[in-house]
Amino acid sequence: MAEIRIDHLRKEFGDFVAVQDSTFTVGDGEFLALLGPSGCGKTTTLRMIAGLELPTGGTIRLGGEDVTFRRASERDIAFVFQLFALYPHMNVRRNIGFPLICQGVPKAEVKQRVEETARLLQIDHILDRSVSGLAGGDRQRVALGRAIVRRPKCFLMDEPLGTLDAEFRDVMVRELRELHNRIHATTVYVTHDQLEAMAMADKIAVMNHGVIEQFGTPQEIYDRPASMYVADFIGSPPMNFIRFTSGLEKGAARVRIGEAEVSVPEVHADVEPGELALGVRPEHIRFSDAAPLRGAIYGSEYLGTNQIVTVETGGGLVRARLPADRAYRVGEPVGLALKGERLSLFDCRSGRAIPSALYSGASHG
Repeated sequence: MAEIRIDHLRKEFGDFVAVQDSTFTVGDGEFLALLGPSGCGKTTTLRMIAGLELPTGGTIRLGGEDVTFRRASERDIAFVFQLFALYPHMNVRRNIGFPLICQGVPKAEVKQRVEETARLLQIDHILDRSVSGLAGGDRQRVALGRAIVRRPKCFLMDEPLGTLDAEFRDVMVRELRELHNRIHATTVYVTHDQLEAMAMADKIAVMNHGVIEQFGTPQEIYDRPASMYVADFIGSPPMNFIRFTSGLEKGAARVRIGEAEVSVPEVHADVEPGELALGVRPEHIRFSDAAPLRGAIYGSEYLGTNQIVTVETGGGLVRARLPADRAYRVGEPVGLALKGERLSLFDCRSGRAIPSALYSGASHG
């Protein structure tokens, strides 16, 4: 396996810029998820790493070698597609072994490596079955086996679980992460599903309109979103934004929202007057009669062990994740107590997080 280093990568299609100045490194043996909505540039980035698209600018290094303009066949990578791309006239054994046969590997070695790979993926009992009769999860394992059997420098996966139903997808998320832990493969995985990215990846690059908004561990991105876009994209429900108009001086540790004063992480730089937003995750809110920030119940969603309660405040609608042991009536007045050390501040004009004690170590794209 090998490190992947991307420097100032750019891709243009005529006047449209699909990827803008992307720079990041996937360490040897790391699992990186490229996360974002359709059209954000994540698949284009993956295809450039694979050699299926040539960049307009920037460099791609694989294991220290510059492969920016090398053919895909010269990069020693394995690509797993969303639509499996299996050969229906071949059985499982021949599908997995096909890349080795094309490379002229001796038959005895092909047989050994195919069986080792099948045992790893727990599909050795179906090696002689036709792929056309397999369930979606088994087909995906065969597609993974065909990539693994080559023992490439890195694996590139383009939404490989996108066609599976919810039950199979949950199973495959666990199996992919367990597989990664066993073979320590350098992996770049494209997905629009934040739950997949959070469950599997060592690092996540959140993309938006061709730009990497933030690069970091799942916990860094969830706890310290670098922008309002990241805060809104990650989390279910996403982070709340309580908007207010103010300026902040360096060292400020409290903000005023209407008549309420709320403690926040200490601000590290002056902020000019304008529209700001206080960001808070639903699980970091509790109701308290003594809390100065007030609102009225707008509605609730019962989720079994907990509920999502929506409160209408002067700064907009706020959702709180609370125990389901109490029912709230619409219009009921409540006080919102916020965990000061878990709050975020954003400048609504730029959409970026305001530097504070919480964000001093945040990674940005």
